[in-house]
Amino acid sequence: MLDIKVCEIRGICPVYKVGDRMIIDGPRILLDKTDAVCVHALSTLLHYVVALEEGADPVKLGLSKDKGHAYMQCVDPGEPYTEGGTVIFEVRRIEGETGG
Repeated sequence: MLDIKVCEIRGICPVYKVGDRMIIDGPRILLDKTDAVCVHALSTLLHYVVALEEGADPVKLGLSKDKGHAYMQCVDPGEPYTEGGTVIFEVRRIEGETGG
């Protein structure tokens, strides 16, 4: 399973606030354990979800300086290009029961 946490927002995000989480278990987003889902964020996160969940090294993938977690961001560049903002996600692999 992956725990994807919003650790920073640069600008304005209409979907997330700092601390929001998304929990992914295999092909499932566990909606009962997830605060919000944004299609802009998913376009980035989904490229790496399977690899990270299977134990890929985030340092080798260029997603972190530390093997314990990866960092990714949504595709909205924020000001001065859009009225939105960039959300930075911290992704950690967690052990636990499957979502069923």
